[in-house]
Amino acid sequence: MISSYRWQRPALASTSALLAATVLAACANIPAALTQSLEGRRIASELHVEFTKASEASGRTVMADTDEQAAAAAQDARRARQLVERDLDALQSILDSAGYHDDLRYLAGFKLRLDEYQRLDDEILALAVENTNLKAQRMAFGAGREAADALRMSLDAARTRTSRAAARVDTLADRVRIAVLEIQVLQARHIPESEDAEMTRIENEMTASAEAARRALAEIRANVPSHAGSAVSAAATALEQFLTVNSEIVKLSRRNSDVRSVALSLGRKRAVTAECEDQLQALEQSLAKHDFAATR
Repeated sequence: MISSYRWQRPALASTSALLAATVLAACANIPAALTQSLEGRRIASELHVEFTKASEASGRTVMADTDEQAAAAAQDARRARQLVERDLDALQSILDSAGYHDDLRYLAGFKLRLDEYQRLDDEILALAVENTNLKAQRMAFGAGREAADALRMSLDAARTRTSRAAARVDTLADRVRIAVLEIQVLQARHIPESEDAEMTRIENEMTASAEAARRALAEIRANVPSHAGSAVSAAATALEQFLTVNSEIVKLSRRNSDVRSVALSLGRKRAVTAECEDQLQALEQSLAKHDFAATR
């Protein structure tokens, strides 16, 4: 019995040593697994924050009132998107190393939707910084109004210098003013319009009013004395200046960068942003489960 026991004792010692080594190895791995899990959660949280910042900055770009504000907001959006990409790479490495298959699935789902988000966002930011609708509106209330005011003043000057056919000149001057006013009203409709067919219809009305103004002004020239000719020439110059500005307004309005960027932001991009948020929330919830598992 004693001899048998002596032979068993080294085997027991070896088994105990192996068990102890296994336990120690497991204990040593727990902090590492927990650290890995916590680092994954930290990066996922940062990624979520940066994505939210990118989305918010993109929205500010669309709603900006000036070119400077739009450019600054667009830069913020692109900077935040770069940080999202950085965090994605870091998180991908951690999840691959840890073998978190469910988390990798959520991360892949986010990446897929992020690709579409970025394509839409690139288009939106490029449009929003153009501010063509806003510029058209400012031109209408700036250079356009100034030219219209100059035209009215010249018409008034021509009327005061006319005694012959005064009633006829008054009627014709009113026609010019009404035609210009019609164009100004049409500008206010054209600038926010999103449909090409409706914009074309409005432009046709503008063209008809412009021709009516030119005809009336030509008839005024034929009915005023020579000493009133300079005032009529000034009115003609102001009318052409107004119509040139109107053409620029139409061109900017046709580009429709503000209208299109808003439509994209409130349309497909809004849905894609929500899908990205869902994937990020699912990823963070999945990562949180590993903290508990790592401490068991």
